[in-house]
Amino acid sequence: MNVNITIPHLLLVEDNPDHAELIRRQLEQFPADVRLHHVEDGEAALDYIFGKNDFADRHRFPSPDVVLLDLRLPRVDGLEVLRLVKTQARFAKLPVVVLTSSDAENDVARSFELQADGFLTKPIEMDTLQKILCGLGFGGGLMAPEVFARRNVNCPP
Repeated sequence: MNVNITIPHLLLVEDNPDHAELIRRQLEQFPADVRLHHVEDGEAALDYIFGKNDFADRHRFPSPDVVLLDLRLPRVDGLEVLRLVKTQARFAKLPVVVLTSSDAENDVARSFELQADGFLTKPIEMDTLQKILCGLGFGGGLMAPEVFARRNVNCPP
């Protein structure tokens, strides 16, 4: 049986190189293949997601399957990125998980008001990140379930 494996593309939008490296290391431990793409500001995030400017070549910069988005970003802040993405019909269903060092109620409320698909407070525990990714389809929705079964990927309940 020939199984066509689709490796999901994850866009990490994080301006702090130390935080980006921690997330990169956690994703290396994730029991499924994930292609990580990283940008450091909100303007680059919008260009990447919308396939514009430096990111227009979709062969080199494929559309992300999920976005991990910091709130406190240079150029365009994370909430504005979230708003602009979720109000574009073509991208409204793109899963966006907010990552932030703030757990302020107004940040959480505003993120969900703007249709965030998840909210994680840094530092992020691997189990929590895995649970969110599984809930967004990395546990079978973006790849064939039999592929995940062979890789022993078990999404936590």
